[in-house]
Amino acid sequence: MRPLLSGGRRVSVDGHPICGGCGAAVAPTAPDRWRHVPPGRPYPHGSKWLAPITLTELRRLETFEAFAARYPDAAVTPGEWLEGRRRLEDYHARLAAPLDPATNPLLELISILAGGRATPGPPRMPPGLARVLDLPGRRRELSSRLAWSVPTEAALGLIADHGPILDAGAGTGYWAALLRARGADVVATDATPPDGGGNPFHRERATWAPVERLPSVAAVRRHRDRTLLLCWPPPEDDAAGYAALRAYRGGTLLYVGGDAEGPTGTARLHRELDLNWTPTDDLALPSWPGIPDRLTVWRRNPSRRPHRQRDRCPECRRFVPTGHLGRCDACYASSPPALAVRAGGHRVEYPAAALEAMPAALRAALEASPNRL
Repeated sequence: MRPLLSGGRRVSVDGHPICGGCGAAVAPTAPDRWRHVPPGRPYPHGSKWLAPITLTELRRLETFEAFAARYPDAAVTPGEWLEGRRRLEDYHARLAAPLDPATNPLLELISILAGGRATPGPPRMPPGLARVLDLPGRRRELSSRLAWSVPTEAALGLIADHGPILDAGAGTGYWAALLRARGADVVATDATPPDGGGNPFHRERATWAPVERLPSVAAVRRHRDRTLLLCWPPPEDDAAGYAALRAYRGGTLLYVGGDAEGPTGTARLHRELDLNWTPTDDLALPSWPGIPDRLTVWRRNPSRRPHRQRDRCPECRRFVPTGHLGRCDACYASSPPALAVRAGGHRVEYPAAALEAMPAALRAALEASPNRL
C-alpha cells in the first residue's frame, strides 16, 4: 500500500494522505509503511510518523543512515542533513536566549535559517535542506511569537521618516517595539491584543510593546495626526484594512504585505490602493518561500475615484460579492458541476473533463469527502 504522490509529494484530501490505489485515508505505521484508516475513525494526525523533522529527533538520530531510515521520503542528502542540523542547533539556541527588540531577533533568526545574512525575498536553499529546517513550521513558530513580516533596518528607517506612526492591527507590537527602540513615535493598536487572549493570529500572550485594544477604524479616527501603518492586514477582513484606509484622512500610507495576489489585504483594499493611491517608495523584505513581502509607501491621489469595478460570475455575468471565487450560486444550482467540494470557505468545482483527467484514487477521495457539496 502506498500513498498517492504528485511531483514527489503526498497528495492530501481533507487534510490527510490518501491511498494511491483506492483513495481512502491512509496513515503510516512505521517508516514507509502505511495502513487504511477504518471508515468513521478519526485520522491520527498526531502520529509521530507524520510529524515534521525536529531538532529533538535529529539529536536522537545520530547518523545519516538512522535519519534516512526514519524519514525515507525526505529526499535529503548527507550534506543537507548535517547543515540543517547545525542551523537548527544555532536557531534554537538563539530562540532560547533573551530576545531584545533593539537587536531585531526575528531578522537574526531568519538569518540563521538562511545560513548567513537574510536578504530580500525567500531564503535560497536546496529543497532537502528546507525540509530538514521545516520552514513552514519555523514560520508558524516565529509569526505567533514575533511577527508575520520581517523588518529590516532600511524598512524601519523609512517608516520612522514618516512619523508619528499609528500601527493599526499591531498584533504582538513587534514592529512598534523596534521602531520605538530606534526613536520613532509610535502608537500600537489591535482589536484583540494577544496579551488579552483571543487573538487568532498570535497565540503568545506577551506583547513586545504596549498595544491598545482598539479596532483599526476607531484607532484611525482617534489618532488623526499619525501616519497609518498597515502591516499584514488579514486577507478576508475588510474592517482591518479597507475600512481603516477609508476612515483615514492622512496623505501617506505605509503598507507591509503582498500585492492583490498575495496573502494580505482584501480585494477591496487592493482596489482602493490601485484607484486612489500612488506608490512612491518600495522595499523588498526577507520573506518565506512562496510568500512575497514588501514595504510600500503610498501617497493619496488629489481626487478620489469611486469603485466602479464589480465582480461578476464568469458564466452568467451576474454581480457577485467582491472577492468571490468561481460561479455564482444561481449558476451552480441551475448547472451543477460533476463534483464540488468546500475548501477554506470557498466552493471548488470540478467539471467532468477535470475528473476524467485526474488519478482514479484522487477522484474516489473527492467523491467520498465529507466536504463534498
